[in-house]
Amino acid sequence: MAKTSNLNIRIDPKTKEQAEQLFSNFGMNVSDAVNIFLHQSLIYGGLPFQVKVDKPNVETLKAMQEVDEMIKTGTGKKYNSVDELFKELDS
Repeated sequence: MAKTSNLNIRIDPKTKEQAEQLFSNFGMNVSDAVNIFLHQSLIYGGLPFQVKVDKPNVETLKAMQEVDEMIKTGTGKKYNSVDELFKELDS
């Protein structure tokens, strides 16, 4: 067996437990998953996935705030069917 090195990381217990449960579904432990991540990073030449924050545009943010407000105040209009909604939108 090849020599190994220890890698110590700090992670909150809940995340560790969830990761252990997830990876056990694949027949591996967290150490196996970290090894796969590191090997993929070396192959890819960086993180093996895109790191970004999806930010809605201003119009979408305003619409989301409007819906939140309608939910809080109960002022949103309700429809009995999608057809009813589309009929009003078409008029």
